[in-house]
Amino acid sequence: MRRAILFSTIIAASGLFFVGKSKASDSADELIRKGDVYYAKLQPSEALKFYLPAEKLEPNNPQLLVRIARQYRHLMSEALAKEKKQEFCTTAVEYAQRAATLSPNDPDTQLAVAIGYGKLLPFVSTKEQIADSRLIKCAVDKVISLDANNDLAWQILGRWYLALADVSGVKRALAQMAYGKLPPAKYEDAVRCFEKAIELNPNRLMHYIELGRTYVQMGKFDEARKFIGKGLSMPNTEKDDPETKAMGRQLLAKLQ
Repeated sequence: MRRAILFSTIIAASGLFFVGKSKASDSADELIRKGDVYYAKLQPSEALKFYLPAEKLEPNNPQLLVRIARQYRHLMSEALAKEKKQEFCTTAVEYAQRAATLSPNDPDTQLAVAIGYGKLLPFVSTKEQIADSRLIKCAVDKVISLDANNDLAWQILGRWYLALADVSGVKRALAQMAYGKLPPAKYEDAVRCFEKAIELNPNRLMHYIELGRTYVQMGKFDEARKFIGKGLSMPNTEKDDPETKAMGRQLLAKLQ
């Protein structure tokens, strides 16, 4: 009996050894393909188990770095503690910056930079927010110049205009005195960008809810209800969709 148990233990250990050896011997492309399976399932922790080893093999692969940045943003969405959210977001920005440095004329790398800094804004000081907003605008403008049909770029540009349009005259004056002149922005600019995003990809619910949020700020409540309701009626397909819908429901509740 003891010999049987010992034999089983040896077999099990051997199996683990060969699994580990197989994973270690995978090429970067094989690891990336395996990670992509979990990325498609919106399982960032599992995807990183393959992407990070692939990074060790190909540390200067910009598309891999973009993938890794995206997974850390997804981990940020899952995290509950503010500190963990900021930690994951900071890591995502670092990977995005590396990717953009390696391939500055790739719309994917510039988009990763814009998204990363956009998600980082709530965690940094006002001075850093103003500096980062310039980086976001620079990156998203480059994405659109390289790929004018990128709906996410128009989404980010719309959020950029919306955030600046929301700054009151007093706050704008104080910010300009402390940190320099802020660029002009109007709600109509945000509307134009969100409408363009919807035209390019009508299947992303975030475009509708962000357009509705803009109409709330403009006092156009019927339009706001229409577009927020449209977004809420759509199925979740992306990692941030539950959070986006929660924001939409809060906005609708305030309009009752």
